[in-house]
Order: sequence, then C-alpha cells, then structure tokens
Amino acid sequence: MEIKRIFINDPDYPKLLKQIQDPPKVLFYKGNLVNHNFCFAIVGTRQCSTYGKQIVSEITKDLIKSDITIVSGLAPGIDTCAHTTTIRQNKKTIAILGTGIDEKSIYPKENIGLAREIIKNNGCLISEYPPGSRGTRFSFPKRNRIISGLSNGVLVIEAKEKSGSLITANYAFSQKKKVFAIPGSIYCRNSSGPHVLIKRGAQLVDNSNDILQEYNLI
Repeated sequence: MEIKRIFINDPDYPKLLKQIQDPPKVLFYKGNLVNHNFCFAIVGTRQCSTYGKQIVSEITKDLIKSDITIVSGLAPGIDTCAHTTTIRQNKKTIAILGTGIDEKSIYPKENIGLAREIIKNNGCLISEYPPGSRGTRFSFPKRNRIISGLSNGVLVIEAKEKSGSLITANYAFSQKKKVFAIPGSIYCRNSSGPHVLIKRGAQLVDNSNDILQEYNLI
C-alpha cells in the first residue's frame, strides 16, 4: 500500500493530536487515518508476564466492543498483545512508529507481518519520520507524545519505573489526558511504573469498566 502524508493544516489531520504542544507538522501514514471516533492508548513493557498478557487481552476485548480504536507502539510485549487482540476481533488499531513506515525501516522486524495485518483490518500505521528513517534513542521516546496526543487516554500495563511507557504517560499528563494504570505485586519490577503513576494521580484500573465509565461509554 502507498505511503501517504498529511500536513497539520489539512482538515483530516487528527484533531486531538493537533491540540498538543508540539504536534508533528507532517504525518506519514499507511491505511485508514480517518473514521476513528474514539482512540485510546494501551502501552507497557516489552518483557510482559502472563498476568500482563491476560490483562491486556481482557481489557482490549472489552474496550473495542464500544467501538474504541486501540493505539499503541508496535513494540514487543504489551503493545503487540494490544494490536493482536484487536485484530483477532476484527477491530481497528493504530500503530505509532519511531521509524519510517516502509517495511525496510519498521522496527521490530518480527512485527512486519503484524503491521500488514493492521492495515488490512482498516487500521493505520503512523510516523512523523519519512520512509527510510531508522529508529534512534531519540526517535522512540519522541514518538510517544503522538501515542498520547492521538488518544483520549492512556492505560499503562506493566512497566518499570524508567521506561518508554512512563514517558508516554508523562506526555499524557502534560497534555491533560486521563492516565490509567494496572496495579501489581510490590515485589515485581514491572509493577513499579504503574504504582508510581497511581501515586501521581493516575486512575487505578482493575477492569475495563473503570475506563468506560470515565468516558460515559457504558
């Protein structure tokens, strides 16, 4: 599929993203950029546990029943689970990349097949980086502002205290978006990130209704 681009002054440019402090002036995308009525981000660690996989699967399935488009970062772990669960239910998901969206640039390489499935399922791949751009230690954290900026809220499922997921949550806080977090064992390092967010004011989530009620979707 052809890679397209859209500029910030285009009427189809995502409205929520346009409102953040530093919106990309141009987006490169493949797939369906429009007709996503309500976007919600789910992010988390690459090294997720069985507990984390179960949580992301259950909550994602519930959210997409309310015609919510799931946004994530195509990374291994929680991101991949969120995208895959959505596709298996024949629903739409959006992946925000820290690389170009051409297949030579997509990272991780093992998710190229998943990227194709996202597009086939009426979803979208988005990046502010042009085709041919490789990921850097700066590009991935920076793209996280797009994940939160495109979304009405962000849910963090398993993350260490210093992780990309917390960068996304911090962007969400600064963008005045609602942040949600899944609690876990105090002995698990992957619970430290969500617990920090809860202390900062993120809403504790133990089922999907905590999110749906916040947006009057049930």
